[in-house]
Amino acid sequence: MIIDTHCHIYKSEMENAEDIIKEAEKKNIYLILNGTDKKSNEEALELSDKYENVYAALGYFYTCADRISNDEIDLLDKQLNNSKVIGVGEIGLDYYYTKDNKESQKELFEKMLNLAEKHNLPVIVHSRKAAQDTFDILKKHDVVGSLHSYQGSAEMAEELIKLGFYIGIGGTITHKNNKKARKTLNKIGINHILLETDSPYLAPEDKRGEENSPLNLKYIVRKISEELDLEENQVIGITTKNAKELFKI
Repeated sequence: MIIDTHCHIYKSEMENAEDIIKEAEKKNIYLILNGTDKKSNEEALELSDKYENVYAALGYFYTCADRISNDEIDLLDKQLNNSKVIGVGEIGLDYYYTKDNKESQKELFEKMLNLAEKHNLPVIVHSRKAAQDTFDILKKHDVVGSLHSYQGSAEMAEELIKLGFYIGIGGTITHKNNKKARKTLNKIGINHILLETDSPYLAPEDKRGEENSPLNLKYIVRKISEELDLEENQVIGITTKNAKELFKI
């Protein structure tokens, strides 16, 4: 068993979503589909109900910060009661494209964290060019979870681990110019790592330019095993254990 803790395998992102899910099932790959808005939350929930190897994490992304309604928050509150929902995500902050709506992003992030606390669910957090604000907000809440596609420093990763967070490692760890991510990996080791692909995005080096898939987890496992001098089956075993413990799978 191997777990892709963060992917977007549903029709609004990729037409062949169910084919990929079925192929993953044959290879004993379990998927956590991350919603980002009302439509993708509904799609993730529907697929998690349909397939044994699929779980859902539901949330509203920073792109919804200026347009989310109270009705959508109330709907999410109800959806989080589903037994196949194992987390609140993808949520978080992104100042890469714009900093003009920082306050509304933070307000939405807080609302998502409040729901996670209410339902006692872990969170899956996106943070881009917003490391300190992300950390400061998480520190105020009684939540654990993962930092998806982590881009921060090794030192910040260690502080997040102290809060009860895991670090999501995906295809970018294989990119030749991503020395920072490999430095972080070597600093924190395997015991606080989760595997993810962010499919259909962030394909590993060997598949750059192609649509990413959970079937590409093997490239991530290979790179982690090389960096940490571990057998590939050790990487799979420990990261699967980490995911099962965090998400109560």
